[in-house]
Amino acid sequence: MTPHQTETPFKIRIPRELKEAIALLDKIGGNCRLVGGCVRDALLGNEPSDFDVEVYGLKIEAIVETLRKMGRADLVGRSFAVIKLWTQETAFDFTVPRTECKSGTGHRGFEVKSDTNLDPEIALKRRDFTINALQYDPKKGVVIDYFGGRDDLKKGVLRHISEAFSEDPLRALRAFQFAGRFGLLLHPSTAQLCRDMKREYSSLAIERVWGEWCKWSTKSISPSKGLIALKDSGWISFFPEINSLVRLPQDPEWHPEGDVFIHTLHCLDAVVDSSEWQDCTDHQRSILILSVLCHDLGKIRCTRFAEKRGKLRWISPGHDRESGSLSESFLTRIGTPLGIQEKVRKLVENHHYLNSFPDSTPSDASLRRLARRINPATTEELRQVMQADHRGRPPLIYETQEKRLAEFKTRIAELKLKDSAPKALLLGRHLIAYGRKPGPNFKPILDRAYEAQLDGAFDDVGGALDWVRSNRLL
Repeated sequence: MTPHQTETPFKIRIPRELKEAIALLDKIGGNCRLVGGCVRDALLGNEPSDFDVEVYGLKIEAIVETLRKMGRADLVGRSFAVIKLWTQETAFDFTVPRTECKSGTGHRGFEVKSDTNLDPEIALKRRDFTINALQYDPKKGVVIDYFGGRDDLKKGVLRHISEAFSEDPLRALRAFQFAGRFGLLLHPSTAQLCRDMKREYSSLAIERVWGEWCKWSTKSISPSKGLIALKDSGWISFFPEINSLVRLPQDPEWHPEGDVFIHTLHCLDAVVDSSEWQDCTDHQRSILILSVLCHDLGKIRCTRFAEKRGKLRWISPGHDRESGSLSESFLTRIGTPLGIQEKVRKLVENHHYLNSFPDSTPSDASLRRLARRINPATTEELRQVMQADHRGRPPLIYETQEKRLAEFKTRIAELKLKDSAPKALLLGRHLIAYGRKPGPNFKPILDRAYEAQLDGAFDDVGGALDWVRSNRLL
């Protein structure tokens, strides 16, 4: 072992087909080691899903030829010596050890040299964080750690490996998403290195920026840790809408947790801690996390110290609408898909819906109109956003609000509004069947009928036609 190397017995469950592929490569003189995320995830107690294998001692051609005995094997990344093996059950990546040297601008400006006999410690120095530079020897059944990655995992620390970290500015955003994804805090030296890299932000393609925000929004176990890392690294300054929340005051009577930024951190963690989170798709997770992230952006425009209910306090009237506008500009700038942007804005603008009924409950008609207003977002998504907003004020949790949210959930389910807005019962074809010729007069009739439907005037097509006749619209 090298002076820094440690080997720790550990059992990683390796898929059967991957075991067979490794055995074939070992048979012709290869030395295979699992590397990166699969080792990290296994140490965290998670089932690895993506297996990457680094092969020492064999030329690329020999690896490809051998792997083709298992299935389709192609060199998919020649410059980075990446071989993809497709089997009947899944796909695996095999790589040859390599070094990378910065030779130009951008994430493609690297000179890559493959070396099958490269020392593993040198090969791993090209990686970003210690937690991603762990190896596993399947023959010995040991985790090999050159840089203290296993100890960093135990301590909850995200730490870079070398100064080469700064060669790709995206790594500062990777720090943000990894911190949220695994609940880690940036090591002070890594935070400083990220701050030194800020001038490189403009070189990042918007697609790469969104890629990291997307991973943060879908994979985080502690999204608050991601935002804290973004703040500690100084990169929060590139997202002024979020940065503006820091030290923005709130009325301590209603928000004992602190400023708007701290409130937002609590709200984000409340989303992933909810019972519904595990059943959400990645698309739904992005919508929920980004909605909660953006729900109070408008407070920077609306917050003032003024009298309310006979007392001077911090208030933010109308911030929900302003938050919708700011969410759109923020999400556009980070490359968020338009389909997500539209839903987020609708949810943000309506996250105070229940506050419109402080002494009563919404009528059925109000709930139906809400579902229409926030479409294509759903009332269930809105409920989860409102729930996160309420629970993001520790230790202040109102039992009455919890009951109101539970009642909201029950009623949108009973009214069949949980997943979509009410569909119009009366359609043009019904008017045609009634003997009317299509024309410009159809739309006003259908619009009035839909409004009446939302009010509960009828609940089937027959009732709709009766309503139209009784109102002399036919």
